[in-house]
Amino acid sequence: MALLIPRGGGCVRLGVSRPAHVRKRLIAFATMTPPRTSPRGDVVDWVEATSGFFQNDTRPIMLFDGVCNLCNGGVKFVRDNDRNRSIRFEALQSEAGKKLLRRSGRAPDDISSVVLVEKDGSHIKSEAVLKIMEYIDLPFPQLAFFLQFVPLFVRDFVYDNVANNRYTFFGRSDSCEI
Repeated sequence: MALLIPRGGGCVRLGVSRPAHVRKRLIAFATMTPPRTSPRGDVVDWVEATSGFFQNDTRPIMLFDGVCNLCNGGVKFVRDNDRNRSIRFEALQSEAGKKLLRRSGRAPDDISSVVLVEKDGSHIKSEAVLKIMEYIDLPFPQLAFFLQFVPLFVRDFVYDNVANNRYTFFGRSDSCEI
C-alpha cells in the first residue's frame, strides 16, 4: 500500500508494508485525490487556490453534509452555542465545499466526515469535532480538553460508526437547510 502526499511541485510516496502473517484487509474511509492539473499541465496548489476564503475573514470553516439531518442539527447546535460567531459553515456538496475538501487533501465528493478548515490546516472526524468544541461557548472547550485524552482510534471508531449510519438513524433532507 502506498500513499502519495503532495509536496512542493511533486509528490512524496510513502509505503506501508505488513508482515506476511497479517492478512487483514484495509478499508479506506477517506480518499486522497490526485493533484489536479491546469490546461498547461501545472499542478494546482489548492491552498493557494482557496486562499481567498481566508483573505478577508480568517474564521475557520466547518464543512458538513448538507442533506444529513444529524449534520444539519450539529450546525444548528454550533450556531446556537457560538455567541462570538467564530465559525463559518459550508456544505460539502457546494462548489466552495469541494474546493476546501481538496485543500484538505480529500476527494471533492467525499462527504464521509465533517471537516474543519482553518487558514493553516484542516481537521477531520473526531479531531474536527473536538476543534469545533474549542471554538464554542462553555462548557464545550473544557469537555474537548478531556476528550482529547481518549485515544484517537477509539474516538474515530465511534465517529465512523455514527457517520456510516447517520442516514439510517437520523434521515436525510432533500436540500441543505443553511
